[in-house]
Amino acid sequence: MGPLQGVHIVEFAGIGPAPLCAMLLADLGATVIRIDRVTPADIGLARPLQYDLVLRNRKTLRVDLKDPKGMALVRALLSRADALIEGFRPGVMERLGLGPEDCLTLNPKLVYGRMTGWGQEGPLAHSAGHDINYIAITGVLNAIGRQDAPPTVPLNVLGDYAGGSLYLAIGLLSGILEARNSGKGQVVDAAIVDGVTSLMTVLLGLWHAGMMNEGRGANLLDSGSPFYDVYLCADDQYVSVGPIERKFYLQLLEKLELEAPELRTPQDRASWPAIREALSRRFASQPRAHWEALLAGTDCCFAPVLDIAQAMQHPHLKARKTFVEVDGILQPAPAPRFSRTPAGKISPPAAPTLENARAALAQWLSSESIEAFAAEGAFL
Repeated sequence: MGPLQGVHIVEFAGIGPAPLCAMLLADLGATVIRIDRVTPADIGLARPLQYDLVLRNRKTLRVDLKDPKGMALVRALLSRADALIEGFRPGVMERLGLGPEDCLTLNPKLVYGRMTGWGQEGPLAHSAGHDINYIAITGVLNAIGRQDAPPTVPLNVLGDYAGGSLYLAIGLLSGILEARNSGKGQVVDAAIVDGVTSLMTVLLGLWHAGMMNEGRGANLLDSGSPFYDVYLCADDQYVSVGPIERKFYLQLLEKLELEAPELRTPQDRASWPAIREALSRRFASQPRAHWEALLAGTDCCFAPVLDIAQAMQHPHLKARKTFVEVDGILQPAPAPRFSRTPAGKISPPAAPTLENARAALAQWLSSESIEAFAAEGAFL
């Protein structure tokens, strides 16, 4: 099931954006096999396996890559793969004997996906880092936050997953398409600093045009404008409004029964303090449920600010089945959606048992080869 059925990918276990990229591709039907260390690395986020949702839709082999028998198994898989995913520092795979030159010699059509924060070259390429550092160096972190306050540290969705996982996924798919035409593989160098900078393209255009200054919380989309912000309600819950377009903004004023002439010129920055004060006072006068009943489904560009548990129960997300239940755990459904080749049923994270390893290998190797590797102890 899924549009990527028939695509085979070898994933080398790592943290952050590389596993999410593998999950996204597996969600859409790719056959992904995950190669982990015999003793998995401690990444400080240990949890019961059933809650490690990023490992869904694929099985894990534990392989000693320093053992010739384990290396022979991995090479057998790579010889049949369309793509490889690795998220180590530059040079690690080369030292293992699994660098691009080695793998492309083995399989000339292989698309070799490399996921890093800093990229494969440059002064910082070999330095440790995390999402916060990558978005800091690109100018993104400095732009997030309120006026006269320090930069706001966001969740790692922006750097790791938007600038990392998604760019690696589109790079791998592009490489696979090209390889089917040319018969030649290549390396995909997906660096979070590159992906995040790419995501800033529209905002950089505004900056060059003088429509976005360098002050935090002073621009249209960064909480600077009163009609693109969050407001506290009477029950200490928040709502969001974002009617950038004048016709939507005027509808918001009408719904809120705000008629003062000085509120009807949102394009005039001089009116922003008055607009903010009026919106703050009005939203603070009633609980969030009141504003949901009044504004939800209108063109006022309104939505309640929900926590995770509330989001899972929101009627719109329930109607779209944005969250699905798998073994009693609500989690995001595969995205995007396809009309003719929809994604199949999600399989939960699987323990790296010998039984599961054999089942995973059955999609790659003959039963005779699997038993031969098993007899040698090539996988655990």
